[in-house]
Amino acid sequence: MDAYSLAIIASASFFLAGLVLGVWKYRAMATSKDGLAHPYIDIAHRAALMYAFASVMIAVFVQISQLSPRVELFAVSLLVAYFAMAIITYIVQGLRKDTDNQVKDMSASAVVFMWSLIAAEIGGFLIIFYGLIQALL
Repeated sequence: MDAYSLAIIASASFFLAGLVLGVWKYRAMATSKDGLAHPYIDIAHRAALMYAFASVMIAVFVQISQLSPRVELFAVSLLVAYFAMAIITYIVQGLRKDTDNQVKDMSASAVVFMWSLIAAEIGGFLIIFYGLIQALL
């Protein structure tokens, strides 16, 4: 599989997840006394939709990039894997309903995961961005 295909498949998967999570959000709102879904149900829904469109942008950038296919696939894999892990984390928080702030009182392993997410998402994009700039200039 190449980087473009991975980004497009990830986009479609995240979009489908966003649609399904929208049903969960609707049901949570409909059965809640205040008419609101749990914050992490809402965040999971929005994040899935946001990452779907981000993945399409990444696919476009990869089409333009002149980096090697291996480098592009590595960068896109980092991005979409961490996008997926973020959505899964939000879903778990929404199911557990035990916090409205997952970064408050984080465990050491959660802090490590958060920094790895930051490094992977920004680093993965910087690789693709470098390839984009290199191709266009």
